[in-house]
Amino acid sequence: MGKRLIQQRRGRGGSQYRSPSHRHLGEVHHPKVQSGTGRVIDLVHAPGRTSPLAEVVIGESKSYILAAEGMKVGQEIKVDETAKIVPGNIMPLASMPEGTLIHNIEGHPGDGGKYIRTAGSTGTVVSRGDKVVVMMPSGSFKSFDPRCRAAVGVVAGGGRQEKPYGKAGKKYHALRSRSKANFKVRGVAMNPVDHPHGGGAHQHVGKPSTVSRNAPPGRKVGRLSPKKKSRK
Repeated sequence: MGKRLIQQRRGRGGSQYRSPSHRHLGEVHHPKVQSGTGRVIDLVHAPGRTSPLAEVVIGESKSYILAAEGMKVGQEIKVDETAKIVPGNIMPLASMPEGTLIHNIEGHPGDGGKYIRTAGSTGTVVSRGDKVVVMMPSGSFKSFDPRCRAAVGVVAGGGRQEKPYGKAGKKYHALRSRSKANFKVRGVAMNPVDHPHGGGAHQHVGKPSTVSRNAPPGRKVGRLSPKKKSRK
């Protein structure tokens, strides 16, 4: 009888595969106020995130937002449609001129930000109208509601991949905070009981590596058969 695949073990849960939420600083989203002026009181490291966070106080409320490149402690942050195009300011997409670099875009007005949140990433406002078209970091274009808010600038921490980890323990702890495995064993390197690709006199799959989308759990590994193309 075969053993569970690694993705099945992850899906089942458990302390080994669960993100250590007790170390996380909390939710990171745009301030709930629609208009106001705040101040950055601290820039902090956030376990489980690729970018640093900025601790912002607006009135009586305190919240964490993604730090933008060039942001500093003591900087004034404005949340308003009349705010200037300064890194860190938050405003609706309808108020941003074409060519503005933005991040942490809301998918729906008021959800706090869902898109472009990784360190070093940014989007560009391409056109405005009934919908605001943004070029995403991947190069694709996506339309948003003009009322959706976004932060100006590039997400800080873009040089994180330039510095090597140096030793395995550093990588283990860094990826542990993100609930990711720090290594990945190939299926062909396993034994037959551990993976459908395992076993054999030398490392080879031994059968067609493309499987059906309806394959049962434990067999659904390799390349999935392509979806049928539908004409609309």
